[in-house]
Amino acid sequence: AISAGVVLLACASGSVSLSASQLWQALLGHGDALSGTLLQLRLERALTAWITGAALALAGLLMQSLLRNPLADPYVMGVSGGASVGALLALWLGLAVWQVDLAAVAGALALSGVLFWLARRDFGRSSGTVLLLLTGALLSTACGAVISLLLTIAQDNQLRGMVFWLVGDLSGTPLRPWPWLVLLPAMLLAWWQAPAINLLALHGDHAATLGVPLAGLRRLLLLLSATLTATAVSQGGSIGFVGLMVPHACRLVCGPHLRHLLPASILTGATLLVLADTLARTVVAPMQLPVGILTALLGVSVLFWQL
Repeated sequence: AISAGVVLLACASGSVSLSASQLWQALLGHGDALSGTLLQLRLERALTAWITGAALALAGLLMQSLLRNPLADPYVMGVSGGASVGALLALWLGLAVWQVDLAAVAGALALSGVLFWLARRDFGRSSGTVLLLLTGALLSTACGAVISLLLTIAQDNQLRGMVFWLVGDLSGTPLRPWPWLVLLPAMLLAWWQAPAINLLALHGDHAATLGVPLAGLRRLLLLLSATLTATAVSQGGSIGFVGLMVPHACRLVCGPHLRHLLPASILTGATLLVLADTLARTVVAPMQLPVGILTALLGVSVLFWQL
């Protein structure tokens, strides 16, 4: 109910606000031309923010379960940076939209592969978490260097769009069907494997003694988290910390069971990003801020508290 309400709030808010009656008439198709146009534009952007936030939250939840790391997140661990490198490289080469999406998936998979290789070692100590976080920071720094190189050699007509895309911006992003087609099977697969994922998160490699096929499960979680991250990055650019904040907030309310956390994280992540994007559009209207700025400021505060 809150998620639906936030989407309606996003449709009503902006440089030109819509009253409740105007919004209702526009939803029914009986409003004036201005109300109908504003509703169409804002609803499309709100739904794009919804699916992006849901994908980031689910990717963060699965990555935390895979790495048994409470601070794991596509942004913190560098996976988002890998997707950004792939997508920006495709944009710099002037490739088509679907090729940009494929490049983002390839970059996310490459970075996830390195982390997955490290996660296969059972560190069994608190230093293992520190090592993974440092590795993620190192990979993120390397991706940042490549991104800086691409921005340096980009043409002037490419630069502004690349920069806004890089900091996380949903303005002008079309509503595409394929992110929804990625989220639904990812959610169903994670729901189906929830008991095994719970055992993996609790026992690590010892879950194999309880009948969990660890190799196949880890490959599945790697593929799902990387694909979800690439989906979100190709939609709205590099939007950080949603996958870190949301699972923790939901665990405080729902507990650690994955079948409770899955729907809660998806709805909460979607609601959070829609609300953040609405604030980005309205706080200094008619100017629009990149939504990644707001999520980063909030996420850094949460990360400091968690540390």
